[in-house]
Parts: sequence; structure tokens; C-alpha cells
Amino acid sequence: MALNGSTHHNQDLLDAQLELWQSTFGYIKSMALKSALDLRIADAIDHYGCGSATVPQIVDRITLPSSKIPHLRRLMRVLAATGVFTAQHPLAGGSGGGDDDDEPMYTLTPVSRLLVGSRNLAPITSMLLHPALVSPFLELGSWFQEKEAPESCQLFKHAHGQTVWEQTDRDAAFDAAVNDGMVSDSHFIMGVAIDECAGAFQGIRSLVDVGGGFGAAAQAIAKAFPGVKCSVLDLDHVIAKAPCDTDVQYIAGDMFESIPPADAMFFKWVLHDWGDEECIRILKNCRKAIPPREEGGKVIIIDIVIGVGPSDLRHKEMQALFDTYMMIINGKERNEKEWKKIFFKAGFSDYKITPVLGVRSIIEAYP
Repeated sequence: MALNGSTHHNQDLLDAQLELWQSTFGYIKSMALKSALDLRIADAIDHYGCGSATVPQIVDRITLPSSKIPHLRRLMRVLAATGVFTAQHPLAGGSGGGDDDDEPMYTLTPVSRLLVGSRNLAPITSMLLHPALVSPFLELGSWFQEKEAPESCQLFKHAHGQTVWEQTDRDAAFDAAVNDGMVSDSHFIMGVAIDECAGAFQGIRSLVDVGGGFGAAAQAIAKAFPGVKCSVLDLDHVIAKAPCDTDVQYIAGDMFESIPPADAMFFKWVLHDWGDEECIRILKNCRKAIPPREEGGKVIIIDIVIGVGPSDLRHKEMQALFDTYMMIINGKERNEKEWKKIFFKAGFSDYKITPVLGVRSIIEAYP
């Protein structure tokens, strides 16, 4: 009995060590994915019509020194183990037909299919894994020990000596990575939002996409609802780079100062960038710019509502991770009580949450 109890105890210790290692080596999973993006491995596999390829076939499509091919096999093993690709191993002995007989066949999965095609998520994934946005988290512990209040010292600034927005102003490549990432996310999530919650956009005649960047979300709304006049409000240096061949109107301005009038205001992944006081100020400007509820006035928000949506561990974990990620710019994800607080303080009387976007929700706030 003592031996059996000791065995169970040891197994518990080993299971705990495995969990500890899963967290410890999580960054290797991220960097393996980043390498796959940098090398365009998913595109290389997608080139073959069946969506499957061996390592030699992948190498035929990417630039890689021959000395790195053995290491690519090791990378592919990780990517298959973590679900980015699947690996189908050949039967023992092969067919004797060539060098590829012993090579696993790597196939795109639902995850890696999100990295190819015209509406893929490769840009937003590359942005999230950009060294400038990853490296600040290596200093998260020292940031917590800073005597200066977190509100006045962003994690990104703690690491780089400047804010994210200052770096986008000074680094054209980083700015392009951020803009491309936001556009790709809009292309993806707006298709789902319009399919799953079309009612949020019906019955309005005009809409302003506040902080909408290059207008990908507004363009999707305008295409799905031709009767809605869509505009994008953003800072002048953003609007200066926006496309000019769309049906969307671009307006240079500052959401903290004023917002042009419309039936509805729209925010996608904007309010989580800001603290409560800033959000209340923005929402008060929205309140001034929209008509009463009975005339169609509303604010439509796509963002996370912590604790709302699917209740499985993966969704809960991702909401918590996103909230921690927002420390990089002193932003935050909010639970329903926190959203309600800023809505009511900004003068809104009611709201509705529709959790149909995975870890995110569509929120409608009414004057």
C-alpha cells in the first residue's frame, strides 16, 4: 500500500511538472508559429492543390539553406504537435519510389487555413508576435516593481522608452505591421459579426467607425448594408494613408474632442485601449452625436466582455490573456459590470451584449 501511494504521489508530481513545463515553454510554441509565418510555410503547403506537402516539397517553395533542412523537420514536428499542421507518417518501409518515401506529409488544419487566402489572419498574428510587442513581456516582473504608477508608465514604454503610438509615428515598418494586422482582423471578424448579428446594423441610416483606421470594418458594413452611409473617424496622419477608392468617407479628427453626428457609432477593438475615464469621455462625445434611442441612436462595440461567451477553459484563458496583453498600453478588458459602469457614467440608459464572436462580443449601448 505504501508503495502504491508513493507511486500515485510521484505521478502527481510528474503531472504537475508537465503543467509547469507547458507554461514555461509556451513561448516556443509562439516562436515556432512566428517562424512558420516568416517562412510562409502555410502558403508553401497551400501551393500544392491537396493542401499537403512533405518537407522537401515545402523547401521547394521557400528560401532555405540546405544546412537548415534538418532543423525545419524539427520545427514541423512542433507545429504538428501543437495543431498548426497535421502530420501523416508513411507506412513502414515506404514504397521504394524516391527520397520522399520516409517523409511525413504535412497537411493544413483549420488553424493554418486561417493563415492563407485573401481573408487570412497572418497579418494580425504577425503583428501580435512582432518583437516590439513581445519583448516588453520579458520585463513584466520588473514593470510591476516600478514605483511609478502603472497608469503613467506603460509596459511598452518601460521596455522601449516610447509608447506604441510614438513608435508607429517613427517606424514605418512597425506602423505598417500594426495597420495590416488591424485590417486583417476586421476582414475576418466583420464577416462573422454581420452573419451572426445583422440586427445590430439594421435600421440605421448612418454610422461612424470611430478610430477605424483604414476603414476595413466600415467597408464591410457598407457592403452588407448599402443603405447605411458609413464614415471613418481617425487622426489626420492615419486618414492621410487611408484608401481613396471606397464608398466610405474618411474624416480627420480626435474622438476625445468631438465626433461627427450619425445614427450609430461603431468601435472595434478601440475602447479596450483606454482606461475608464478616457472611455467615458469618448462615450460622452458619442452621446452628443447620436439621436435618441427611439430614432435609432446607439453605440455598437466589438470587444471582449470577460466572463461572457463560451464557458470552456480555452475561452476563459484567452480572455484573461488578452486582458494581461492590454497592459502593454495600459488598456484593459472589462467584465459586464465594468462595461455597465462606463456606459451609465457616460449618460447611456441601457445596453445589450450578444456573445457570438468567440472570446469577443457585440455590445449595443443605447442613450
